[in-house]
Amino acid sequence: MEARVDSTQITDAWWRAPAALAGYLFLLALVLGMAAPTTARAQAAKNSCLDCHSQLPPPLQVKPEEYNQSIHAEKGLTCVSCHGGDATKADMTAAMSAAAGFRGHVNRTGIPKLCASCHANATYMRGFDPSLPTDQYSKYLTSVHGHLLAKGDTNVAVCTDCHGVHDVRSPSDPRSSVYPLNVPGTCARCHANAETMKAYKIPTDQYASYTASVHYEDLVKNGDLSAPTCVTCHGAHGATPPGVSSVVNVCSTCHVFQAQLFDKSPHARAFLAAGLPGCVTCHSNHRILQPTDAFLGTGKGSVCVNCHAPGDPGYTAAAQIHSSLTALQASIDRSSAILARAGSSGMEVGPAELELSGARDDLTKARVGVHNFSAPAVEKETQAGMGVAQKTYQAGVAALAERDYRRKGLGISLGVIVLVVVSLWLLIRSIESRNSLEAKK
Repeated sequence: MEARVDSTQITDAWWRAPAALAGYLFLLALVLGMAAPTTARAQAAKNSCLDCHSQLPPPLQVKPEEYNQSIHAEKGLTCVSCHGGDATKADMTAAMSAAAGFRGHVNRTGIPKLCASCHANATYMRGFDPSLPTDQYSKYLTSVHGHLLAKGDTNVAVCTDCHGVHDVRSPSDPRSSVYPLNVPGTCARCHANAETMKAYKIPTDQYASYTASVHYEDLVKNGDLSAPTCVTCHGAHGATPPGVSSVVNVCSTCHVFQAQLFDKSPHARAFLAAGLPGCVTCHSNHRILQPTDAFLGTGKGSVCVNCHAPGDPGYTAAAQIHSSLTALQASIDRSSAILARAGSSGMEVGPAELELSGARDDLTKARVGVHNFSAPAVEKETQAGMGVAQKTYQAGVAALAERDYRRKGLGISLGVIVLVVVSLWLLIRSIESRNSLEAKK
């Protein structure tokens, strides 16, 4: 049987052929287009420096996985950006030639200036992130580290000691040595090292003290990345210990209201005259503990007795302030306890508990107000709270009385119900007995 081809099929095939060919050509171009950048990237990624140094032992070794995850590698910088040379050359002589601008190892004294060649260039840094600061180098020159480095002391910290060398990461990266959670440990590498600090005659217990502080607790245990670390108080690139007259200014960046009260207190002038730093005289610097009412007064744990002796006005004021605070706390505790008893008994005490929170607010304000060191001002706040606490205590008493009244009423009601039930039962028995006798007759 002879095969026949319809003219319509020929026409359709004629038009489909170019379309199919075009499709194949498009796919081929797409593949080649994808391959070309890949090849270009592979060529651009050629790094003879890394090829060689990845095989060398420490300290010359550079681990590719660390380098490739660094912020510099992510932004396209390579070894030659800092060390010069030509990383595309496989031949070591050509790659490390003077003609290729090879600088090689960077001495510690030259590291800050080398980093500043990019990081102090506002125009260049804007190309990566317009919000990035570019004053790190100028700040470093004003720091204790910078001053000592300028005098030839190469033991002090330079950029790479804090940020890393080939594994520099963004400060927002949890793996970065300058991520907030890691800052204390980074500073401690030097400042907790007795051998390193011996030449500078400064203590090395700062890190141990900080780990016992409320700041460390907020940072590590509560996960508050805004909690103070070393750089919050000392500065990062411009690291310098706060002076006696500036401690309050540093603390006030967070504790604004307390600083305002302290500035108006008699302590502000007395501390300055005696050469005592403001806040840290009572709260310490690195080992800042959670303050309690025991800090005040004249008993165990009081910081007031470090300066004040029995009989002087400060000693008397401290005792009065402590008495006001502890009295309000005791009143709040008493009210809270009776409201809890009433609430557990099923009584509605929500409004009273809400009102009691006002007394707690007054106690908080009074505790903040102690920085003014005025016994009458503190007592004014505590008296307001005492009134609220007394009122809510009476609400608790009334709730318990209502509970008892309801219980008595319920008991009487139950007694009456039982009496009625028994009477009905006796009546029914009596009727049944009478009916039984009549039936026998």
